[in-house]
Amino acid sequence: MSRLPADSVGLVTPQRHTFTEPLSLACGKQLPRYELVYETYGELNASASNAVLICHALSGHHHAAGYHSIDERKPGWWDNCIGPGKAIDTNRFFVVSLNNLGGCHGSTGPSSIDPATGKSYGASFPVLTVEDWVHSQARLADVLGVQQWAAVVGGSLGGMQALQWAISYPERIRHCVAIATAPKLSAQNIAFNEVARQAIITDPDFHNGDYAAFGVIPKRGLMLARMVGHITYLSDDSMGAKFGRDLRSDQLNYDLTSVEFEVESYLRYQGQEFSGRFDANTYLLMTKALDYFDPAGAHGGDLARTLAGIKARCLVMSFTTDWRFSPERSRELVDGLLAARKDVSYLEIEAAQGHDAFLLPIPRYIEALSGYMNRIEVSQ
Repeated sequence: MSRLPADSVGLVTPQRHTFTEPLSLACGKQLPRYELVYETYGELNASASNAVLICHALSGHHHAAGYHSIDERKPGWWDNCIGPGKAIDTNRFFVVSLNNLGGCHGSTGPSSIDPATGKSYGASFPVLTVEDWVHSQARLADVLGVQQWAAVVGGSLGGMQALQWAISYPERIRHCVAIATAPKLSAQNIAFNEVARQAIITDPDFHNGDYAAFGVIPKRGLMLARMVGHITYLSDDSMGAKFGRDLRSDQLNYDLTSVEFEVESYLRYQGQEFSGRFDANTYLLMTKALDYFDPAGAHGGDLARTLAGIKARCLVMSFTTDWRFSPERSRELVDGLLAARKDVSYLEIEAAQGHDAFLLPIPRYIEALSGYMNRIEVSQ
């Protein structure tokens, strides 16, 4: 790419911070030392009132907008929403995006070196929860001089983090934007995650999570896990429109193992590509964090009681063909917020793209998100 788009945040350089204060985790363990990798876009104003935190989903990372080099083919994963004049306008906001603790894109995770052993953590890396992530993000906010976020924004697993921020740190967040998410996973969702985990765990190269010591990765298991996951991110309509029953050749091969349909080829490509850039232990960790998320569990399942302490205004958005995080689950969250007498706006967007819709530049979605973000007041 010889020239960057005018509405891009431009070239960005990831930053890294090392935390030496131990982090106590929900599982009962501690991380004595850890690193978080993050990117920032825009400028923090004098009152530090214009900071927005972007929380990523299962396979996301810190590179949400802009480009790492002039030759990078694709921008960050949410570039269509973050930048000058975009929904999350970097002319107004100081935007922070990080790779969550336990990730595999620079933050301390299972593939990182354990200073106590000099080897990668592997299976010994502790299990994390959404609440753990939020506590580590709060420490990053302290480092950046942000005492209160103008907004915490996220889709899917990122939306769960935004909600947990509003619950755990009510004084430190003014707006919670939760997109295509749920107050807890359904049994069906947990089942899909378990199938994906079993694909990885039963791969002969998994070696109980310590595959790095053997110089291998459970590539086939991770590939299958991604294929299963990817099916759930798309709607039947979107898959039909994109692939239908199109064949790769003019006729059937009558071969039980060959790739004959275009949708088969697509899924295999997605699995192959993902298995080369994502860590299997991180995938297990992230899906477990999804499964464990249930803040109302601490209050006997009473969601309204769980949300009673929230002070942030909330925006909840869902998509009609999203069956992984259906509109019904978003309405459940909205009902809980209303029962707790909280300020909440809700929009259900007509979209054919399924769960992946939250990542795409769908006009009504972008217009609604822009309208909400533009109404967030920031002092100078």
